Amino acid sequence: MDVETAIRTRRTHKAYGPDPVDRATLDELFELARWAPNHHLTNPWRFRVLGPRALERLKEAAGPDAAGKLDRAPTLVAVSATGDEEDRDATAVAAYIVLLAGHARGLAGYWRTPAVLLSAEGRAAVGVADDEQVLGLLHLGRPRHEQRVPERAPVADIVSYLD
Repeated sequence: MDVETAIRTRRTHKAYGPDPVDRATLDELFELARWAPNHHLTNPWRFRVLGPRALERLKEAAGPDAAGKLDRAPTLVAVSATGDEEDRDATAVAAYIVLLAGHARGLAGYWRTPAVLLSAEGRAAVGVADDEQVLGLLHLGRPRHEQRVPERAPVADIVSYLD
């Protein structure tokens, strides 16, 4: 899949098949994420793949009303950044690379930032240090169905050419 096709066809999914993403594929995605641009090559991103115990801790911290949303995808990856605002932005690019490269491999993805990851209990559940900024939780797995193509704003609505 070429990059333009991947960008234009990647969608947010909320329904996944039951099988988790294998470790070799995850390692390929994280290796690609390392190529995100970042100042002084600081590699500020941190990816934590949640296993069964980490997921249970996170669900307990989330409480019964929010825990169900954590069961949507068979593979969850907590994303956080070390450093300053520029490092956070670089980490967002790295997270998007994971989603885009996953899509190119036939995976579905969903990036969300559940409130539990902004709480001390949620951060502790997935091992996020006090000096890290949480960007979100990537849901990954095989899609159950295709998503519709949403309307997009025309380029002229979002771009200004300045003299």
